[in-house]
Amino acid sequence: MDYKKSNAPTNTVTRDVMNLCDQTGNIYESVAIIGKRANQIGADIKAELSKKLTEFATRGDNLEETFENREQIEISRFYERMPKPTLIATQEFIEGKVYFRNPSRDNDMMD
Repeated sequence: MDYKKSNAPTNTVTRDVMNLCDQTGNIYESVAIIGKRANQIGADIKAELSKKLTEFATRGDNLEETFENREQIEISRFYERMPKPTLIATQEFIEGKVYFRNPSRDNDMMD
């Protein structure tokens, strides 16, 4: 998924707790789902950023090269300005874009 095009806010937003538990019926389950999704998003973003920054890695880094590399600085700043993984995951959850299931509930339905 392209997290750069997410419509998640870049700042923390106060949410109504009751709206978050609409899909699951349990606020703790909703928070667990959002947390797991945020971990997935964070790992994806970290891998993408690492991949982009490895292009700039050199064996003999010296202090002058580090300060002169504007492109690397711009990439880092772009990722710093992106919404945090928790905000993206919360927005996805609210919009119903997160697939989740509860195995204990699935087993109860089969009995």
